[in-house]
Amino acid sequence: MPMAPDPEELLHQARAGEAGANRNAALGSLLELYGSYLELLARLQIGRRLQGKVDAADLVQETFLRAHQYFGQFQGSTEAELVAWLRQILASRLADLLRRYYGARRRAVQLERELALDLDQSSRVLDQGLLSPTSSPSQQAARREQAVLLADALGRLPDDYREVIILHHLEDRPFPEVARLMGRTLDSVKNLWIRALTRLRRSLGVAS
Repeated sequence: MPMAPDPEELLHQARAGEAGANRNAALGSLLELYGSYLELLARLQIGRRLQGKVDAADLVQETFLRAHQYFGQFQGSTEAELVAWLRQILASRLADLLRRYYGARRRAVQLERELALDLDQSSRVLDQGLLSPTSSPSQQAARREQAVLLADALGRLPDDYREVIILHHLEDRPFPEVARLMGRTLDSVKNLWIRALTRLRRSLGVAS
């Protein structure tokens, strides 16, 4: 597997470069590392709150545009700080959409805070629950935010593998409901879930 870009090195390049093409290229490469992660978090919120009215990929692009626009205000120096900042921008965009579709029923600050907490919780579930407690990440993976790597690995899975993990684990749907949504039998879905987790762990290079 080729060596993945170092996010903190890209962050340094985006900060150190003169404003212009080189700086924008470094920042663009940096943000691309978080596309799958943010899209997955956006999908979960859209499903819960917006009933499919918005496309998650479009929401992520809006988040990246805001990140480009306000990058000068970001004061962090680590990947964890950058990821938290991007989640906050995503929460702000989601709050704007909710107010647009449902009216200003809540104060903007309160709604953004609630969404930020939900996104943080989804990220922790993604980080902590998909691998067994005894799993050890590879040396390369240990240096990265695990939730981001898991989202990337999910994106590389076959569609049915990815869907069963998202529906059962991240959306917390029981297996009978997952079977109904996927048009499969209950036994088929349970077997699919086991195969999907095995493939996911293998793709991350973890030792079970």
